[in-house]
Amino acid sequence: MDRIPLLPILFATTFGLLFSACTQQPTVSEQNVSRIMETLSSDQMKGRHAFGSGIELAADFISAEFENIGLSTLPGKDNFRQEFSIYTLKPKNASIIINNREVGGQYYFGLTNAETVSWTPNNTNVNYISAQDDYRKKFGEYSSDDESSVIVVDGEHEKLFHKYRTYFSRSNRTFELNSEPNDIFVIFDEKVNSYDITLENTVKSQGLSNIIGKIEGKRENEIVLFSAHYDHIGVVSAVDEDSIANGANDNASGVSAVIELARYFQNMPKPERTLYFVGFTAEEVGGYGSKYFSQQMDPNDIVAMFNIEMIGKPDVDGANSAWITGFDKSTFGEILQNSVSDSNFVFYPDPYPNQNLFYRSDNATLAKLGVPAHTISTTPIDVDQDYHRVSDEFNTLDITHATNTIRAIAKAARVIISAEQTPTRILNGEDNLTSNK
Repeated sequence: MDRIPLLPILFATTFGLLFSACTQQPTVSEQNVSRIMETLSSDQMKGRHAFGSGIELAADFISAEFENIGLSTLPGKDNFRQEFSIYTLKPKNASIIINNREVGGQYYFGLTNAETVSWTPNNTNVNYISAQDDYRKKFGEYSSDDESSVIVVDGEHEKLFHKYRTYFSRSNRTFELNSEPNDIFVIFDEKVNSYDITLENTVKSQGLSNIIGKIEGKRENEIVLFSAHYDHIGVVSAVDEDSIANGANDNASGVSAVIELARYFQNMPKPERTLYFVGFTAEEVGGYGSKYFSQQMDPNDIVAMFNIEMIGKPDVDGANSAWITGFDKSTFGEILQNSVSDSNFVFYPDPYPNQNLFYRSDNATLAKLGVPAHTISTTPIDVDQDYHRVSDEFNTLDITHATNTIRAIAKAARVIISAEQTPTRILNGEDNLTSNK
């Protein structure tokens, strides 16, 4: 028998393995998805409240994952944290005198960003919400404009006014202390001729962090954004001696998707477009993480936003499907549908339009600026028994379903990342977001 030289065999085998490794497509590991979800939803994280102690452990964990994957930090940063402060202002003392009459505490509330507000007719406007006005609409207009003002509310709106007062009298939060505008809403039954208003707040500062990693693409200023909020509601009233709302589905599941998508695309050739992977903080307390992020970005640079929320349970339509909020507002959903048409996975429009979910997650701030920013979810929220409860535990999740969903998002995103497809912008984004509240 002829002897076959060993060296060529070893060379050929090694070459074959290398060639196979180079040509093999990366995949999303069910084991990794499970590990990430279980870690983030552990009792050690204490429910990841944005203003609680467990949020720091979560931020460190996500940063370590980004580091291990090999993501880049933002320019000028030596870590993955995008740090900012939130100031919480709580009413302390107030004196509201209008037309020489003192207004009782139950008939006013303020939306103020200053430690002290002191107003006379010389330095502030007066606006009115009449009996014929739509209170909600007018409240939205006055509270979102750029002017400080006293807003006088007709007594016909008293019932709704008190609901708003109960909510807004607790506290207000702002990125910038002593900034404008400031607004004070008052029920008063006369035209205002004079007023003397002083309102004092106690102020508390809290440091927060978004976690951001990136993969530099060939087109630096064309960004595809993958995001999920990593905070939850923390420690709540105990149920059967359990007081930690672990937030396994909401939203450890979404964060696992962002991390695994980062790992997936890091193992691909350099993308055409630049990829951002973001864990937003403080979604549950007002969306402050995504709001701050949007203020640091040029929205024209963001081609698309894949915001991922609550993918740990299959929807009523089956395990191989996910729904997309705001489906009709851009071609984002249509692109995703077509990109997986050769698989058994289906993307379809949000089945809960009456709940205005498009406006209630971290995609909303960038959508308001015209970005094709949509949330992808799978949970049947109309029947889910664990939402915002201590029962949102790791053992309630379907890891295989979540992994398949992440794989479908990875597959669908390729045509956008490669610049083969570009979703249309959201026209009149601000009007869409304010008119539907």
